[in-house]
Order: sequence, then structure tokens, then C-alpha cells
Amino acid sequence: MSILNKLKNLKLSDDTMLTLKFEEGTDVFHFNETEIETALSETTVVSELATLVANSKLDARNSWYGNILQHLRDSDYLEDYERGQFEFEDFLTETLTENFYEHELIEHSTEKYDHKRGFTTLTAEVQIPYANFVSEQPYTFGWTISVETDGGTLTFK
Repeated sequence: MSILNKLKNLKLSDDTMLTLKFEEGTDVFHFNETEIETALSETTVVSELATLVANSKLDARNSWYGNILQHLRDSDYLEDYERGQFEFEDFLTETLTENFYEHELIEHSTEKYDHKRGFTTLTAEVQIPYANFVSEQPYTFGWTISVETDGGTLTFK
């Protein structure tokens, strides 16, 4: 049974918020303080987040900014995009990567194995209203989807 069907069987209200989380990491050298840049270039976390955010009908939100796309517009991160210039998702991916330290849309952590090597994990988390998720049916392979119910938190991979 698909995740969408499982969610529909829960009979959630349209305004129920689904939490989507995408996490990926890579081996890094941390002694030269390039671990985050390495993780940004060797994982797909930023492009996965950009894909969800680019679909304005999903209304992807986070706890800091509310609607992420609107936050990026209000903060002038999108002013250089000219409609039809190229794919909006690609533009968002580039913008989020270049301005990684300017916002708190993606968390990072590094496990240090020794004085040189480690593993850096990037994590993106968004909330999407259930009704928007059902109507848009976004591609969420690799995302963990959680929802709060009366019986606790249900998580789907």
C-alpha cells in the first residue's frame, strides 16, 4: 500500500500538517573546515528541498519562517530569477546552496572520526498541509513522512 493510501486511510483533516524529513550524509575531511561545502556538493538534500519548495501549491513551511518560498521572496533571494530563464528548481538549488549560512532551512552535523576525517549529515525538514500533499502528490522518495494522530506519531518511509 502506498504512503498516500495509508495517509488517506487515516481520515486526516485537510489542515493536518505532515512533517517531511530528508537526511543524507557523506564522508568528509573536517580539519580544513570544508565539511559542509563537501556535503552540499556530494548530497542531494538541497535539490530535494528545492523541489518541494518550488511547488508553491504544496505550501512547504518550516517552524522559523512559515511558508519557505514566501520567506525567500521576502528576503530577496529570488529577485534575480527571470521567469522562463531556466528551471526554477535549479535556481532554488543554487540559491539555497550559495546562501546556506544565511538561513536555517537545512541543519548540519559532523561526526568526527579522528583529527582529519568525519561524516557530515545534512537534514531538511518541512511541514506541508495534508490537503496540499494529497492534491499535488509530490515525489517524496527518500523523504520520511510523519503525522501526529490521537494515538501518537505515525512515520512512513
